[in-house]
Amino acid sequence: MDQTFARFQPIALSLLRFITGLLLFQFGVAKIFKFPVLPYFANIPPLIVTAGVIELTGGALLMLGLFTCPVALILSGEMAFAYFLGHMFKTGEPVFLPLINGGTLAILFCFACLYLSTSGGGPISLDAAMRKKN
Repeated sequence: MDQTFARFQPIALSLLRFITGLLLFQFGVAKIFKFPVLPYFANIPPLIVTAGVIELTGGALLMLGLFTCPVALILSGEMAFAYFLGHMFKTGEPVFLPLINGGTLAILFCFACLYLSTSGGGPISLDAAMRKKN
């Protein structure tokens, strides 16, 4: 069974990279351009705008598969920072359970990006195209 699905691993890696980038890009658009209009992004502090810029540019680069490893590492760190700063202390005291503090997506993005930072962008990426060209 493993051998049957193993041949799809490179394509699945490229798909994971693209979808992760697309989802992060959408959060960046919502934070910076306020589209779509979401009540929890109505009055956002400058730190969240900075996170939006990182998510917008990093998400776009992930979708393209350009500079995947360093971009994914930066995004992984940003998501860890978002969890510990924005979610864990949301109520004023530390709440470690992501289901309670709303940090499930931040943790998932953190570890997806950490994986991408070590595995690269896959065969369907600009990184792979540039390697083939050289």
